[in-house]
Amino acid sequence: MARTWAAWILAAAALALGGHARAACVDSVVMVHGNAGHPSDFNNTYVELRARGYADAQIFRPDWGSKSCPACNDHSGSEETPVENALIDAIASSCTGKIDVIAHSMGVTLAAREIQRLGLKSYVDAFVGIAGAYRGMWTCGTYPWNVWTPTCGAQGLSINSPLLNGLAGKEPGARAYSIQSNIDEVVCATGICTVGGVHTSTIPSQNAAYTYPYGHFGLLTLTAQKQYELIH
Repeated sequence: MARTWAAWILAAAALALGGHARAACVDSVVMVHGNAGHPSDFNNTYVELRARGYADAQIFRPDWGSKSCPACNDHSGSEETPVENALIDAIASSCTGKIDVIAHSMGVTLAAREIQRLGLKSYVDAFVGIAGAYRGMWTCGTYPWNVWTPTCGAQGLSINSPLLNGLAGKEPGARAYSIQSNIDEVVCATGICTVGGVHTSTIPSQNAAYTYPYGHFGLLTLTAQKQYELIH
């Protein structure tokens, strides 16, 4: 069940101003890891943000999903709760009243779903999707055929799944950027990165895309400075 996030935001406003008195007044940042990943996957980005003046309390790294059964994770149910809580708490504590979201892999679509489901788009200043599969993955098949696991199911990353169709055409924030690769060993595992002629990491109405010759995980760990630049 969704938390009453509006009440959190109103109740925390004064505390947010006092709590960040010693830190720069910047958007709080929510960083959402990928399938079977860990918050520490964003360590390079965390270090970059701290070096740029962010306080620890301004950075949120929810830990979601099973680590031992990646195929069991989808975008509905227990996977949602940690991301929902982080988004709500980040908004409530942000001295600007806005947040930035940086997400990797399946965390991209999970974060986008929660923003849409909770009606939080107006609070998201910048959304950065890294190596996401916004249009699905060919390794997951085309819904409803050849869909064998929750990760590739109706609430997963099969082409034309109900989940992805629900995200299609809907911007996850005021600004959106994708960081992608044409040699991504996960979202391009079949050798094809495009769905309907568009790179699957492309976010609806995005402001820009940045393509690097890195693999799926290098896109996250080697672009910390670019991630920082994109949320400013």
